[in-house]
Amino acid sequence: MKAKDRRREMIFDIVRNQMNNDNPPETNLTYKTLRAMGFSDFESMQQIGQCVAIEIFQVMKFKEPFDKERYVGNLKRLPEEPFIE
Repeated sequence: MKAKDRRREMIFDIVRNQMNNDNPPETNLTYKTLRAMGFSDFESMQQIGQCVAIEIFQVMKFKEPFDKERYVGNLKRLPEEPFIE
């Protein structure tokens, strides 16, 4: 498996854990909304994963704590591209 694929699967694991634990509940809601809009499972996971990746980047690069408000805000804006505020 390529490094890119491993990173994607790690992020997808985070998304799955959030969905299984319903924490935050907005992850499940966003997934269901994206699927209802016609996005595939993979596309929905990928879009949510972009929001996760932003938070990982902020924590790693800038030593910031996880920003739940920013994360949930990005989830609510999907399918628009998530961004760092």
